[in-house]
Amino acid sequence: MKLNELNSLTKPLGNTDRMPVLFIGHGSPMNAIEENEFVTGWRNIGKTLPKPNAILCVSAHWETKGTYVTAMEKPQTIHDFGGFPKKLFEVEYPAPGSPELARESRDMIRKAEVGLDSKWGLDHGCWSVLKHLYPKADVPVVQMSLDYYQLPQYHYDLAKELASLRNKGVLIIGSGNMVHNLGMVNWEKIDEPGFGYDWAIEANEKMKKFILTDDHKSLIDYKLMGKAFNMAIPTPDHFLPLLYSLALKKENETIEVFNDKAVAGSLTMTSIKIG
Repeated sequence: MKLNELNSLTKPLGNTDRMPVLFIGHGSPMNAIEENEFVTGWRNIGKTLPKPNAILCVSAHWETKGTYVTAMEKPQTIHDFGGFPKKLFEVEYPAPGSPELARESRDMIRKAEVGLDSKWGLDHGCWSVLKHLYPKADVPVVQMSLDYYQLPQYHYDLAKELASLRNKGVLIIGSGNMVHNLGMVNWEKIDEPGFGYDWAIEANEKMKKFILTDDHKSLIDYKLMGKAFNMAIPTPDHFLPLLYSLALKKENETIEVFNDKAVAGSLTMTSIKIG
């Protein structure tokens, strides 16, 4: 990277028009290298976005004790999976980091002490999506971790403290899956998008209703929402990024739902764009 390019990544972020927010159902790591309707959906939504100054991604695949942000200038591409083709392990997403965005994110959060991380990088919940949104890898990227010791309300409230980044050209992305129960995947139906168990479809539809009516409280209290939700969210890791995205929604902002399909019975790829 040239010196003038590096300097541009470390300057304070200036004010811009308010950026949209995304929640992406990222699904299988294979979406990084396959051509299917979901990656087409990511590309299409990418065409509607202004070019960001930087990206802050909250991925389901970085759980920590405490909250951290990646603060290195050149984050590594992490292949945090196994059993996939060699071609997938060869994928690199060489986007620069943004130590300035990491520090700014840390400093604006009062709810928690946020650590600056120099070891993680970009996991597949992040780069498998960004590879299609920004294939040139020319936008600086910072990841924020999920503190697995904290309850959903904590994550929602913490995310609200990041709101001003939207006015500094930062695209904030939550990456997970609204319905995500790997233990009940129907591998025989893996290549049939649209197939979902009744409980998965029920949970997904109720989640969309809560999203579109701004009923964030019901989503925060998802454990009280009945059997379908308990089956759809056996662990919170893939659901919590949705709360980060929703917490950033302003009153009267529009929501666009896309990639709204079930996969393999127990997953949904449903994604949203806010603003």
